[in-house]
Amino acid sequence: MRSHSEKENKSSELNWKRFVPMTGGRCKMDLHIMKKVDQILSEFELSKEELKEVMGRMQREMHRGLRVETHNEASVKMLPTYVCSTPEGSEVGDFLALDLGGTNFRVMLVMVGEDEERGWKVETKHHMYSIPEDAMTGTAEMLFDYIAECISDFLDKHHIKHKKLPLGFTFSFPVRHEDLDKGILLNWTKGFKASGAEGNNIVGLLRDAIKRRGDFEMDVVAMVNDTVATMISCYYEDRSCEVGMIVGTGCNVCYMEEMHMVELVEGEEGRMCVNTEWGAFGDNGELEDFRLEYDRVVDESSLNPGHQLYEKLISGKYMGELVRLVLMKLVNEDLLFNGEASETLKTRGSFETRFVSQIESDTGDRKQIYNILSSLGVLPSELDCDIVRLACESVSTRAAHMCGAGLAGVVNLMRERRCLDEWKITVGVDGSVYKLHPRFKDLFHKTVRELTPNGDITFIQSEEGSGRGAALISAVACKMAARIITP
Repeated sequence: MRSHSEKENKSSELNWKRFVPMTGGRCKMDLHIMKKVDQILSEFELSKEELKEVMGRMQREMHRGLRVETHNEASVKMLPTYVCSTPEGSEVGDFLALDLGGTNFRVMLVMVGEDEERGWKVETKHHMYSIPEDAMTGTAEMLFDYIAECISDFLDKHHIKHKKLPLGFTFSFPVRHEDLDKGILLNWTKGFKASGAEGNNIVGLLRDAIKRRGDFEMDVVAMVNDTVATMISCYYEDRSCEVGMIVGTGCNVCYMEEMHMVELVEGEEGRMCVNTEWGAFGDNGELEDFRLEYDRVVDESSLNPGHQLYEKLISGKYMGELVRLVLMKLVNEDLLFNGEASETLKTRGSFETRFVSQIESDTGDRKQIYNILSSLGVLPSELDCDIVRLACESVSTRAAHMCGAGLAGVVNLMRERRCLDEWKITVGVDGSVYKLHPRFKDLFHKTVRELTPNGDITFIQSEEGSGRGAALISAVACKMAARIITP
């Protein structure tokens, strides 16, 4: 579908003319280098028509994921979460929340109380634990025994081991829910490989580990994805929040879908939150004409080649490595560092995603760019620093545009479902790329709004959303259970 010849023929003046030093004897050579650099980086540019195409393909896979007859083949799985009710603000009590979605595991005490002005207030205490490599890649028993050990330590620290608290578990991996407190892990992502977990009930594995430990009791009442927890947490701030999104180590979205469209679950009335697991969009070839040589190398060297292809274009786990591969291409074309790269720069994973944010934040004297590149074993010229910044901008801009096209597909689908010409909706967002990258947020917002002309979209940045949201869902579940038990 894509033709890069047009992009190669046009001189993208908004890029290279901005950065070329226009004094000194090297001017013509610098200009020549920047034109060639721009030709290479132009591959990352996406037109509005191309973004609309991505949006349309995303919507088609969403439809396939919701339908029973096409669900198994769909790349976007559209997993029911069994979260149908949102907090009313009257849920009170103390709840424990766990958050597992990357190399850090968080335990949180969430105290939900009443407030005269707002009707409710939420206070939290939390502690972060780093997950050892052997727990991530060993056995499920090892991983969940470590989780139980962390919970025990947290309860000791806060002197609440004697309490049997309702527990909400934010588990940010693809899960097929059979109920709010029962979910089967479909497959690990984000570097986890613990054997014996895939195909099993994650809440059951957690309960077994707590039982094996034997020094505390917990009532596990809900397990949710981090997108769902983010949405519910932000709903407390804005009752129009019906979409939750994460752009960090991974990238995913959930939203409130009309119940009659969720064919995998019985029921016609109301709405249910659907975890799209859209990171796998493209796994059936839907993005082949958008993926570049760098994307293919990143994928082939990953722990899950051929999977999570959309996520690999966007998320923080891969952004730094994509930039490194681009830099190596420029070096090999004799356009950067005088055609010589350090051994460090040649090493996979050496260019961290945080460097991308730091480099793009340096629009002044290039000192920060120089220091980062020096730490990687190269001594850059001013022109080298400018080229590296352009490479970072190219990769992060494409990520923001791709992500925006996907969300626009979700928002437009929701509007069509509800037969609205115009509508107002709020999206709750969390994740390190969204929060920390200096340009991603604005580029992403702009893309979504350009592709949703009939929408009034508000974005809320979630604070402690994953843990707090899980606790609030637990609060809702407890209240609903009490209504069932008490006539």
